Amino acid sequence: MTTALAVAGGIVCVLLIVVVAFLAVTYNRLVRLRNQADASWAQIDVQLKRRYDLIPNLVETVRGYAAHERGTLEAVVAARGAAMTAAQGAGLAERAAAEGQLTGALGRLLAVAEAYPELRANQNFVALQGELGNTEDKIAYARQFFNSAVQSYNNAVQTLPTNLVAGVTGFRARDFYQASGDERGPVQVRF
Repeated sequence: MTTALAVAGGIVCVLLIVVVAFLAVTYNRLVRLRNQADASWAQIDVQLKRRYDLIPNLVETVRGYAAHERGTLEAVVAARGAAMTAAQGAGLAERAAAEGQLTGALGRLLAVAEAYPELRANQNFVALQGELGNTEDKIAYARQFFNSAVQSYNNAVQTLPTNLVAGVTGFRARDFYQASGDERGPVQVRF
């Protein structure tokens, strides 16, 4: 009788160890995935701050050549301010909308610059435009990486058996970054 009791106790202990190990491994995986999503969002932030820093220089360069384009210049400055304000704690959707407005305003600024051949020949403007284009590419890549990290995290949070641990420990699905209308590009191309 005591031998059977000892065997049953041993089985219970082994099962308990397996369950605790599963919970620990699952929890640690969720933490790693959450941290990866946070880190990928931080990379977007780094590139957005770089863009915010480039914009005043670009605006000043254009202002010297296209002083009568005041409305466009003011729209870029206002959109930059709104995007920087949204970066201080707004949710993902609000930040995406503010960034979309900034992207649209920058597009209009660069379109204005096309009307001024002497501005397009200015080395400072060309360098700033190149830096801005490079930064926009980095932002797009960082957003793609963020969405990939969020997808991995959400898959873990929403699928069995991990979702059981996620629900108990407070892990919740996250929103993807979705570009606003200005950032999606033209809906229809016509020739």
